[in-house]
Amino acid sequence: MCDLETPRLRLRPLTTGDLPALAEMLADPEVMRHSLRGVCDDMATRIFLDWCFDCYIKHRTGPLALVDRQDGNFIGFCGVSPEKIEGTMELNLGYRLARRYWGQGLATEASIAALGHAFTDKRFDSIVAIVESAHTASVRVVEKVGFGCFETLEFHKRPVRLYRMQRAQWQQRLAAEPN
Repeated sequence: MCDLETPRLRLRPLTTGDLPALAEMLADPEVMRHSLRGVCDDMATRIFLDWCFDCYIKHRTGPLALVDRQDGNFIGFCGVSPEKIEGTMELNLGYRLARRYWGQGLATEASIAALGHAFTDKRFDSIVAIVESAHTASVRVVEKVGFGCFETLEFHKRPVRLYRMQRAQWQQRLAAEPN
C-alpha cells in the first residue's frame, strides 16, 4: 500500500491507531444516514477495520485514511475496494468524512487522488461508485470526479445509482484538464 498526497490531505493505509476517531465517525447517525450498512458500534468498526486490512493484503487496495496535512487530524477515509454487486466482484470508490469536514471539497479531492492511483498506478480497468439518489452531496462528488451515466439497481435492499468509469474515461478527463 502507498501514501498519496493532495494539497490538503494525506491518504495512507488505515491503522489500529485510527480506531478511536474512526469509531467516533462511524457512530455518528448523520454521517451514516446514507450508509447502506447503518451506524456502527465499536465491534462493527473493528470488523470494518479488519476488512480494510484484509483488502490491503488480498487486493492491494482498500479504504485509505484521510489525514489533514497541516494538523494531522483524522478526517475520514476514501479508496477503491472490492464489492460484490449482482454476483460480480467490482472495484468500488467509497468515502466517508467526519461531519465537521463536510462541504469543503475534501471528498472530491480525496476521490480524485484515489481514482488517479487506481487507474494510473494500479492500472485498474473499471471502477464503480454506488450512491443513494437522495444523497445529493455524494452524487455531486462522483459526478465532479468524472462519473457520468448510471443505472439504478437494488443493493442491500435499497435503490441506488451505480456509476461506472473506465480507465479510458479517466485518461480523457486528465487530458482535458488545463496544465
